[in-house]
Amino acid sequence: MNNADARAERSILVVAHAHRADTVASAERVVTALRTAGARPVLAPDDKLELVEAGSPLGDVAVLGVDVPVSQIELAIVLGGDGTILRAAELVRDGVAPVLGINMGHVGFLAETERDDMDEAVRRVIAREYEVEERMALQVRVKDTGDSVIYETWALNEATVEKASRERMLEVVVEIDGRPLSTFGCDGMVVSTPTGSTAYNFSAGGPVIWPTVEAISVVPLSAHALFAKPLVVGPEHAVAIEVLERTNGTGILWCDGRRSHDLPPGARVVMRRSDRPVRLARLHPAQFTDRLVRKFRLPVEGWRGPAAITGVLPVRTAGTDAAPSGGPEESL
Repeated sequence: MNNADARAERSILVVAHAHRADTVASAERVVTALRTAGARPVLAPDDKLELVEAGSPLGDVAVLGVDVPVSQIELAIVLGGDGTILRAAELVRDGVAPVLGINMGHVGFLAETERDDMDEAVRRVIAREYEVEERMALQVRVKDTGDSVIYETWALNEATVEKASRERMLEVVVEIDGRPLSTFGCDGMVVSTPTGSTAYNFSAGGPVIWPTVEAISVVPLSAHALFAKPLVVGPEHAVAIEVLERTNGTGILWCDGRRSHDLPPGARVVMRRSDRPVRLARLHPAQFTDRLVRKFRLPVEGWRGPAAITGVLPVRTAGTDAAPSGGPEESL
């Protein structure tokens, strides 16, 4: 193959762990389907090593960063749960490829489809029958006592400042836009995007935020304070968590549960909206409400809904509150 042919070939990244036999088989199936369609499958170095060690005949698949630069990746197909999708987002961070998740786990909140629909998902990827949804990410910086940046990373779900020792408590001060809000002792702080609002933020008692709402959630973990409620601030604001120097111990920063950095007393973690969103490929644009109900198995028995009266959902005309002609007025 000459260089011109290599540039013209479509490169699709396949992200999969070899920890489960069904995932290995699925990876082989996706690679075969891509090749049959004339596309070039690509694997991350660690994934290829694990798959080959698991006995998979994928030793001749191109390697990301060696055979194919991330800038040439058209899309990433992810076989796994939310953790694997977060890893895929990290792999393509320096490119523009959207991420399509095929759920091989349990909840798989970020996944677009289930394993039973895998063949159809690959077909639609090849046909480019998908939409791309941009999700807000966080820019995360750690500063020392001299206000110098000593570590910088990003997060799709959340950035958490946690205590490094189980028996110790962190003393922190929360800051919004350069102004102090409150100090207290706690086990940590979760700063989340709307995408991450159904992850650690949700478990910590924070609000579920619709993906169309650009906001940042700030949730204390086991805080020893009267004013330590979850906060929701706009994306134009900067949130900072300082580990006070009187803290008896150290903290640790975790971003998406994947990237970490130690936080000595006096460290300051500043989080704001990143100017580079994460791109998710969507095959089935659907109401976020339906995704919540499906993934969390929420009870909705007894729901009447607006269609119970008219048989169709009422359509509002922009700028008016009038109900559809010929049907009773019904509030959504």
